[in-house]
Amino acid sequence: MSQQVVVDGHRVDGLIGERLILQFDGHAPHQDASQRSRDLAQDRRLALSGHTVLRFSYRQVMHEWTLVEREISDAIAQGRHQW
Repeated sequence: MSQQVVVDGHRVDGLIGERLILQFDGHAPHQDASQRSRDLAQDRRLALSGHTVLRFSYRQVMHEWTLVEREISDAIAQGRHQW
């Protein structure tokens, strides 16, 4: 996984392979409604360009890691990290 990569003009938290994007939302930066709207718009643009975006909250990463890990593994198993 590459960290803090620029894809389609936007910095993403992680990139697995060529097109599986991971976004991890911390609490403070993402509680603002306008920031949340920008994040979702970015996710849509990336999806329309063929990327797969998985976005996880701080709580999910810290307290539901099994779910996070399973969803990332499932995406890789489906080949969503490759063109």
